[in-house]
Amino acid sequence: MAHSESVSGHSYSPAMDAKTHEQTYRGFVRFVEIATGVVICWVLALAVGGLREAWLLAIFGVVVSGAAGTLGALAPAIGWRAPFVVAVLLALYLAFG
Repeated sequence: MAHSESVSGHSYSPAMDAKTHEQTYRGFVRFVEIATGVVICWVLALAVGGLREAWLLAIFGVVVSGAAGTLGALAPAIGWRAPFVVAVLLALYLAFG
C-alpha cells in the first residue's frame, strides 16, 4: 500500500486528500487564534465595564473586537493581530484609565 508524503512529514493513506487536510487544519488553527483574541477582548471589556464603570466603552470594545475578528478572518495577512490591537487598547484603558 503506497502512502503519500505531506509537507509536514506525516504520511496519509491514498484515500485521504493530503492537500485538503492540511488546508483545513491551517484554517482551523487560524480560526482558533482569532477567536481566542476576540474572547480576550470580551473579558477585558467586561473588566473595563466592571472596574472602571465605563460600560459604553466596554460595549464599544465588544463591537470593535467583533469587527477586528472579522477583518482578521477575511485578511489572512492580518489574522490574530487585529483583535490583539483592540485587546492592547482595552488593557491600556484598564491600567491607566
